Amino acid sequence: MINYETIKPWLFKLDPEKAHLLAETALRVANICQMPFNSFLESHFVSDDALKQELFNREFLNPVGLGAGFDKNATMLRGIQILGFGFSEIGTITPLAQDGNPKPRMFRHIEEKTLQNAMGFNNDGALKIQKRLKKFYPFTTPIGVNIGKNKTTTEKDAISDYTKLIKTFDGLGDYFVINISSPNTPGLRDLQNEEFITELFKEAKALTDMPILLKIAPDMTKEDAVALTKMAVEKGADGIIATNTTVDYSLVKDPKDIGGLSGEVLKEKSFEVFEAIAKELYGKTTLISVGGIDSAEEAYRRIKAGASLVQVYSSLVFNGPDLVMNINKGLIELIKADGYTNITEAIGADRA
Repeated sequence: MINYETIKPWLFKLDPEKAHLLAETALRVANICQMPFNSFLESHFVSDDALKQELFNREFLNPVGLGAGFDKNATMLRGIQILGFGFSEIGTITPLAQDGNPKPRMFRHIEEKTLQNAMGFNNDGALKIQKRLKKFYPFTTPIGVNIGKNKTTTEKDAISDYTKLIKTFDGLGDYFVINISSPNTPGLRDLQNEEFITELFKEAKALTDMPILLKIAPDMTKEDAVALTKMAVEKGADGIIATNTTVDYSLVKDPKDIGGLSGEVLKEKSFEVFEAIAKELYGKTTLISVGGIDSAEEAYRRIKAGASLVQVYSSLVFNGPDLVMNINKGLIELIKADGYTNITEAIGADRA
């Protein structure tokens, strides 16, 4: 097996989006023929009784998932599983296909182990992705479907985009994620308000029995984040994902003036927002933490704060394909060191 640290300098010489396409090409092979990857799957997919839990009427064999934005078009489901992820999230999907923002639109801040992306919901569109997903679902590990509005859709018509997507993907995933927190679609974050969320969940809950989660941004005040998520749960949200990328460009030395930052510099900002939300909502809904998670210790901090699941993305780029395996193996050790037999006993331990 090639050491990732050996090839990373060569990968990092490529444009970040080209490097991503190279990774996608490799991971797509598993959809056609999984046999060459079986030994990697056996060594990297960690399934232990200490990590298993049931959520959304599905068994999660481990709590580490791939965040939205990596597999935008549901082309890498088997490859993602081979990397060891206990669940994956596809999208963000919009009703109509769109190219996203002009290139270049993804940048690395290597010293800070941070990505800056201004992709803009580039995806194949709902119908093409629906057709692709039908070939795989039901899948052996849970799949979340992350949905958003098209760039040209006005705020007035935004609910129509979300309801179209819920109708299109109803029964083709294990949960929906309402994405109104990306900084890369004009006006999207303006939808993080009571009127929109109230109407959206009223219509959405009438269309599907699939759980519907809300993903929020890290750039609002903690008080506003708590108020928004509390209200969303009251209106029918089945869970909260915190957080999306940040537009706090002061976190890196040489930022671009577009897009959102993810990775190591987001770690504390994301945790602070998650912690505030968990103080209010732990035990009342399912919480998923994402943002700067790069180790078993950081994942465990989020779990003890109240997260049932965690997600990674940028840390996969900087740490390589052993990341998920290392996090899960480390979690088993941390859970047992605290005297627990199962992760469910550790979830929210710091809330007691």
